[in-house]
Amino acid sequence: MRLLTIILLMGLFSCSTQAQGLKGVLDKAKAAAAPVLPLTEEDIAEGLKQALDQGLKEAVSQLARENGYLESPWKIMLPEEAQKVVSRLRVVPGFADAETRLIEKLNRAAEDAASEAGPIFVDAIKKMSFTDAMDILMGDQDAATRYLERSTYASLYDSFRPVIIQSLDKVNARKYWQEIVSAYNKIPLVEKVNPELDDYVAQRALTGLFGVVEAGEKKIRSDQAARSTELLKRVFAKQDK
Repeated sequence: MRLLTIILLMGLFSCSTQAQGLKGVLDKAKAAAAPVLPLTEEDIAEGLKQALDQGLKEAVSQLARENGYLESPWKIMLPEEAQKVVSRLRVVPGFADAETRLIEKLNRAAEDAASEAGPIFVDAIKKMSFTDAMDILMGDQDAATRYLERSTYASLYDSFRPVIIQSLDKVNARKYWQEIVSAYNKIPLVEKVNPELDDYVAQRALTGLFGVVEAGEKKIRSDQAARSTELLKRVFAKQDK
């Protein structure tokens, strides 16, 4: 009797397990057979905004951290006139490493200022129209980056330059540069110089920022694994066709 009970229980468990397995298969089949609703204008616009928001946060975070500029393809080098100055000072006591030190300070200033870009980018994304979104989605591999560049460059520059100045002062870059210029101008027979670095650094910092944004855009367009939400997958599947 006890053996019969065990056999019956095992049979019931087996049936239950099979039923659950069958239910899982049926659920998956229903999900696969369910019609995929067409993308609405709101879906497409929202998907593009998600992609841009994701890419911009990564770009700002990447460049704002220590060595974000200094150890990247967007490392800010000295402008030509400044290179001429420091090259002449290599034999002057105390200025042998002037170029290396100044380059580090310029990049530290750019890293310090990079986080200012976030709110300006967010504002541009919010203002994006459906037409903008469609043009970007079906456009070139850098269409979103170029849209942001057109929409935000002036505002970014106006915001960046004073922050760059503050950041340059924070790392004593402008003071150090004035020491370099002063030493250079004391060299006999040289043409006196005094190039300003804040405008140059602001422009180069923005070039790097948009460069990182462009790299992120190309990745999300070409690498399906980079599309982190279902909406992104659906929206960019339209571009893949």
